[in-house]
Amino acid sequence: MSLTITVIGLGQMGGNMALTLKAAGFAVTGSDLFEAARSKLEGLGLAVVAPDALPVSDVYLLSLPTSAHVREVIEQSPGLLTLAPKGSVIVDTSTSDPAVSRELAEKVTAAGLLWLDAPVSGGPKGAASGKLGMLLGGDEATIERVTPMLEAMSAKRTHVGGPGSGHVVKLANNYLCAAHLITTAEAVAMAAKAGVGPAACLAGINSGSGRSAISEVNFPEWVLSERFDSGFTTGLMRKDLRLARDAAEQLGIPLPLLQAVVDAWHANPEQPTDSDDFNHITTSILARASQAESNQ
Repeated sequence: MSLTITVIGLGQMGGNMALTLKAAGFAVTGSDLFEAARSKLEGLGLAVVAPDALPVSDVYLLSLPTSAHVREVIEQSPGLLTLAPKGSVIVDTSTSDPAVSRELAEKVTAAGLLWLDAPVSGGPKGAASGKLGMLLGGDEATIERVTPMLEAMSAKRTHVGGPGSGHVVKLANNYLCAAHLITTAEAVAMAAKAGVGPAACLAGINSGSGRSAISEVNFPEWVLSERFDSGFTTGLMRKDLRLARDAAEQLGIPLPLLQAVVDAWHANPEQPTDSDDFNHITTSILARASQAESNQ
């Protein structure tokens, strides 16, 4: 039996995921608090409803900004704990606070529903092409039940543990991504000052042990091209870094480098601004090489 899916949150990620699932043959309904978001997706052929008119579905797929929004949708408005039919699956693709996810997973299970945290990577482009990466936190049986949906959405899926685990690993991943943007930019700036061009420097790094997705993908795709249109904002990365820091503090584990990265991303709220593409964190670092040159 084909899954019926309601996607809650029709931003760049949720909207593209909904359209991808519809194109794959699933019965998909989209919902969003904002009428403009609903109208945009309706114009693209998606069936949409207001939050107070959610249909009965096998899966409720959440793509929301924060854990607070996830909690509101589950507990208050529209209140999936009472609205969703017994046995349906709540899949949270947001980047959420793991402690909140575990708390909500317990409530969801107690209400006779199933839970899966499934934070994603790959940006709007990956959501639109069905090539996302997904980190799964939940039971094997739940994953098996929604596997056809997951396969339509993603190119790679990794089950990392029980409820909340997907969000733990997602925060760990984004911490490393944030750190690599800074360290790679500093390495490129150092090489540029020494007379080695950025492209040549990156080619060398990518042939050695210092390579990362940042040096292999982000720098050529968005930084050196100066396109800065990845679809992920600085504000969202700052939020994720705060969540990672808070998670470490709750666990009682001191991580001074993590704190340093958090501080670096929050040092100047105007460079870049929260609305800027997150790859812009490299701009002021790379400018140091040319500034140093002009000061000589």
